[in-house]
Amino acid sequence: MGWNSWNRFACDIDEKLIRETADAMVKTGLKDAGYQYINIDDCWHGARDEHGDIQPDPQRFPSGMKALADYVHARGLKLGIYSDVGDKTCGGRPGSRGHEYQDAKTYAAWGIDYLKYDWCESKGLSAVGAYTTMRDAIRAANRPILFSLCEWGDNKPWEWAPEVGHSWRTTGDIYPCWDCELSAGTYSRWGVMRILDMQAGLRKYAGPGHWNDMDMLEVGMGMTEDEDRSHFSIWAMLNSPLILGNDLRSMPESVKKIIGRREVIAINQDPLGVAALRFWKQGPVELWAKPLANDEWAFMVLNRGETALPLRYDWKQNVIDDQVFKHQLDFSKATWHWTDTWTGKTGDTSRRLDATVPAHGVVLLRLKKGA
Repeated sequence: MGWNSWNRFACDIDEKLIRETADAMVKTGLKDAGYQYINIDDCWHGARDEHGDIQPDPQRFPSGMKALADYVHARGLKLGIYSDVGDKTCGGRPGSRGHEYQDAKTYAAWGIDYLKYDWCESKGLSAVGAYTTMRDAIRAANRPILFSLCEWGDNKPWEWAPEVGHSWRTTGDIYPCWDCELSAGTYSRWGVMRILDMQAGLRKYAGPGHWNDMDMLEVGMGMTEDEDRSHFSIWAMLNSPLILGNDLRSMPESVKKIIGRREVIAINQDPLGVAALRFWKQGPVELWAKPLANDEWAFMVLNRGETALPLRYDWKQNVIDDQVFKHQLDFSKATWHWTDTWTGKTGDTSRRLDATVPAHGVVLLRLKKGA
């Protein structure tokens, strides 16, 4: 859980922004809600010095990365940084190719806690080889650094990345829309529903310490409140890292309430670490279930459609059978009490679930077995 500079600021970053964002994460209560990483994405780089050591841009980061890391750490947070497998990053700055061990040692000396490692300028490289090299370099640097593979899913990282990093991107970049593709010719950015659909078949590869990454959050970046709540709920249900992308310094209260909703965050951070499965679909309505620790469950109703829809759900009509992780839920055998994680409303499975699901909206419940 954390924040990343790219979605809102792209290359328009400096140390003042990073300091102010760290302060805002504490002041808004997001740190207390579980967010801990302040991640600097592309364009922080200056040149390499005469020894080949990477330096931060002296105009944008005049105090240096070590001082910035100290500032972030003093607020009980962690600092992340960005690099790339190629000679150049996606933004044209110096990449780590041929300097992996040198860069990892530099990051460790600065006090870096997280590395996002991108896949631009990767022609001729083996994904497994390139990412394994940086993994080994991080280990040799002898500092705990969360290793986030940003390989875009091109080489099926879910099949090999659990042995290499802590998370791996399963898709190309996200775009703040419900269901769209923004094409740039050689690549595309994807809306929330497109990314959700790309996760089919991937839940079996992830678990504690090795996560499918559906890209950073676009909450507060132009979608409706219902779409933002759905976006946040889906990422929670599928255990994707919760990396914010909005401006924490000036967000409206409505956005703060969504990204700070602890009942939803708890579903994402559940220690069992099992991602949700879709067990029912009819038209635009989908039902998802997620096993939780302590024999609890999360239950999500997703309305992908353009109009609000009434829901009249008989709990006994489906037996939820997770054949991958061997969990089963049969509502005919016991009564479960539920709490709506967004509204606080309560009920139980002895009665039909009656609700109206907004267009592009969700109902997200947490279920606990009755006495």
